[in-house]
Amino acid sequence: MGELWFVGLGLGDERSLSERALEVLGRCDRLFAEEYTATAPPGTLDRLARRLGRPVERLDRPALESERPLLRALAVHPRVALLVVGDPFAATTHVALRISAERAGHSWQYVPNATILSAAAGYLGLQHYRFGRTVSLPFPAPGFAPRSPFEQIAENRARDLHTLLLLDLRPEEGRYLTAGAALETLAAAGAPFSPDLPVAVAARVGRDDAAGWFGPLGRLAAADFGAPLHVVVVPASLHFEEEAALERFRLR
Repeated sequence: MGELWFVGLGLGDERSLSERALEVLGRCDRLFAEEYTATAPPGTLDRLARRLGRPVERLDRPALESERPLLRALAVHPRVALLVVGDPFAATTHVALRISAERAGHSWQYVPNATILSAAAGYLGLQHYRFGRTVSLPFPAPGFAPRSPFEQIAENRARDLHTLLLLDLRPEEGRYLTAGAALETLAAAGAPFSPDLPVAVAARVGRDDAAGWFGPLGRLAAADFGAPLHVVVVPASLHFEEEAALERFRLR
């Protein structure tokens, strides 16, 4: 039976791969990559394919969630790799896939890498243990306006915990929910999201052009955060060291 390697690409381009990861990829017979949970910088997978001397086959969301391409490859190849932006097991889809591989009689291995779940806090200078439940904000759509993201942020704040807000993306359509649009959505939700609520934004964390912002929601909503990917952090009360770290990102 086959062996499925889950390989984290990290938050940058192909240079973010560890030596171990490159060694593993060089030994694998088939290489797949998915970019629906997050996307790598343009050209990353093409450059990696040239370096490895074999194609990297892209899987969209339906193909990955069906699990069929990977299970078919495992049935005929001893080693198959799935490249994932960030860390593979930060997404529940990949945990489900590894369970399916086990049930089909295959084994799996794991090469971790950096994930936005911890890197956003580190970049902004916020203490990791002071974060509550991570919240995902979907694209707005007619007749679809879930209140749960706002309720979860409010619940975290009530417990004096920061909130990491992940923003929806649909790479196959070239659509990314920006931090500006997310902040406008928060502002429209009403209390406790007042215009003077302190918020932070981190963009392209792990890349050469990473940037951060901190300030009142009303002002940040109008800022230009550049190219995706973006995340929003809604802080709770700040430790004095967190305040000092965020000061360098304050919107002037």
